[in-house]
Amino acid sequence: MSQRTYEAGIVRGLLKFAVSRGASQAALAEASGIDPADLEDPDRRVPFGDYVRLMHAAKRLTGDPALALRYAQHVDFSEISVVGLLANASRDMTEALAQMNRYGRIAVEVDGVGPAADRFVLRREADGSWLIDQRQNPNLFPELTETTFGRMAWGPRQFGVTGFVQAVQVTHPDPGYPEVYQEIFGAPVTFDAPRNALRLNPAFEHHPVRAMPVYVFGVLSERAQALLSRLETSDTIRGRVEALLMPVLHRGEASMDAVAGHLGVSRQTLFRKLKAEGVTFEKVFDDLRHRLALHYLANPKVSVNETAYLVGFSEPAAFSRAFKRWTGASPSEFRARKPDAA
Repeated sequence: MSQRTYEAGIVRGLLKFAVSRGASQAALAEASGIDPADLEDPDRRVPFGDYVRLMHAAKRLTGDPALALRYAQHVDFSEISVVGLLANASRDMTEALAQMNRYGRIAVEVDGVGPAADRFVLRREADGSWLIDQRQNPNLFPELTETTFGRMAWGPRQFGVTGFVQAVQVTHPDPGYPEVYQEIFGAPVTFDAPRNALRLNPAFEHHPVRAMPVYVFGVLSERAQALLSRLETSDTIRGRVEALLMPVLHRGEASMDAVAGHLGVSRQTLFRKLKAEGVTFEKVFDDLRHRLALHYLANPKVSVNETAYLVGFSEPAAFSRAFKRWTGASPSEFRARKPDAA
């Protein structure tokens, strides 16, 4: 994309949080150039610069210079971003971090991190495991460092994890509220450091995050649940393959080798069994994504972006291209049709 953007839910979350802290919504809208009505569409993208202006206005109008950290502390990421939902659906802390890497640019696009690159790297060093944020020019907007690291440190507490962060390094100078840093991180903080990084307690790397049903997020349609039940009782190889694929689509783990291993057969045997039913693994995978996408889009509670991620696309644009190949229409066009036209 030519212009970096934020997910609308995150912007809306900051706006509402600032208002709850005493700021005027009208004044925030005027200072940032953001129309609050535009933020009601969860699939909308907001220019990065507009969010920066909103953050600066929110800090000024609330009189709270530590507002970015407070936002991370008091607003659950899963309530404002599909990325938070995906992290909360992970098996453990390690997988949650992997989900942040895979989908993080949906929440916010940052300098120096393209579609094929990881924003966060976990590096084993002599003094422990460091999670390093690789975005470029972080000091141009240190509040993004505060909200990102604040969520990573504070969020695990809802899963019973304390002491997850053991040390903090940030490249920006001390902003003047060290007591808030201590409250949020509960660990030593080094300002003016050469990198933005968190030292993580390895004891919690495989701590379970949240037990979810096969269909995560609590926003999926009953029809999709019924489809899963039918697949799980299927006598066909295709049905068994689909049942194994469905719970892992959103994690990007839909590989033929993994499915063959779960079925207790070799890749070649699975290929032959599917061929005997007139299909290939790729065909089963593509058809399943197609059917589930239709199910999800039929539920008004599930946004187009959420649908894309639930069926395994890390980029909404890639999902839109696939959906148009399946149906001849974009997801938004399909959803806009009247029921009898769909």
